[in-house]
Amino acid sequence: MAWQIRRFTEAPLQQYIPDMAIHATAIVNPKAELDSSVEVGPNVIIEEHVKIGAGTRIWANAYLTGHTEIGRDNQIHMGAVIGHEPQDLKFDRTCRSYLKIGDRNVFREYCTVHRGTGPESATIIGNDCYLMANAHVGHNCVVGNNVIIVNSVLLAGHVRVDDYAIISGGAVVHQFTHIGRLAMCSGNARISMNVPPFTLEAERNEIHALNLVGLRRMKISREAIAELKRLYQLFYLSGVNGTQALQEASADSTYRTAEAREFIEFVRNSPKGICPPARASVSAHQTED
Repeated sequence: MAWQIRRFTEAPLQQYIPDMAIHATAIVNPKAELDSSVEVGPNVIIEEHVKIGAGTRIWANAYLTGHTEIGRDNQIHMGAVIGHEPQDLKFDRTCRSYLKIGDRNVFREYCTVHRGTGPESATIIGNDCYLMANAHVGHNCVVGNNVIIVNSVLLAGHVRVDDYAIISGGAVVHQFTHIGRLAMCSGNARISMNVPPFTLEAERNEIHALNLVGLRRMKISREAIAELKRLYQLFYLSGVNGTQALQEASADSTYRTAEAREFIEFVRNSPKGICPPARASVSAHQTED
């Protein structure tokens, strides 16, 4: 360790940090900044530059390190590794990089979330996200709010996941990939192209339908859903290529809702391309009310 700490058989840690619920077997660097309401379980290690907000609970055997900032009311479960060095051969240990986590997130057992790889860069996780057991968030990822990342999902470096997206168990996401808002990716999916917002992705870079269930749960307007259906028809069922579809959609002034414009802008800002339609035809009931 880079610091000295007295054996806990000599005196409990609470004697050094008054009024904090810290287990006697935890090792907390004296320079770490913890709100007085933070709970720290057995055998947790918290290193020098970590900052933790009010109401956060850290379960047994978790390891928190690096220039890591954690907001309020987070739950970090057993064995999670938060803020460790990125798995990048180019990483220079002498540089300073960050992990920034918002509020009310849940990190279940053995999650790994790595800090940025370049100097002064950051991995960012928003608010109200749920990362299930063994999920991995690589360096420089940007994860929005209310994102669900299911068991054993692997996000490579520089992946962006927008608000309310769901990535199902065992999915693997290639570096520099963007998953749009309210998109849903199936279990064991292999994703290396951008997934447009409001769509259902499965298998290997295949879009199968609009996420109609998610749209309705989010109370998206009927007008917006109708416009998204038209866009889905244009991009995925009409047979025209992506460039032609984007030109047609951009020139069509009847797309007025924020959701339709979001879909079009997502495609426009996807230089690596968006996922193509599924090889099998989409059945009619998938795009009907």
